[in-house]
Amino acid sequence: MTTATPLLDPRVIALAHYAGRALLENVLARHGATFQQSVTLRLVAVAEGPVERDGVAGAVVGALKIDATEAHSVLDGLIAAHLLAPEGPSLVRITDAGRELYARTSAETAPISARVYAGIPTEDLAVAGRVLSLITERADKELAGLAK
Repeated sequence: MTTATPLLDPRVIALAHYAGRALLENVLARHGATFQQSVTLRLVAVAEGPVERDGVAGAVVGALKIDATEAHSVLDGLIAAHLLAPEGPSLVRITDAGRELYARTSAETAPISARVYAGIPTEDLAVAGRVLSLITERADKELAGLAK
């Protein structure tokens, strides 16, 4: 029996998201980190210096669809764990320990991601990227409309 290739729909997107997230969370758990912490830490790690705390919180809100209080709580947790440090009244910077955690978890997830994406033609990845970006944009507009 052959199975037809499913059309892209919310279920297919969710299954792919949760499968990938489970792989990442498995790596993060070995280092005592959470998915939310990883997303937040990455935003500071890729910056070229200290960043506005409110800007990071806003980016986390947008990426994870959580409220600002929760995003600030994640930042507070990263500061308490000495992975981020306050810099002046409104900035945060990554610490050496935070940079090491980010580098280690990135290095551990890179080969997993390479295996997951291996053999998928670049053209297919480009189409999937365009479609998922459009779906994200439209869903974000719907969410903004609900907030009114």
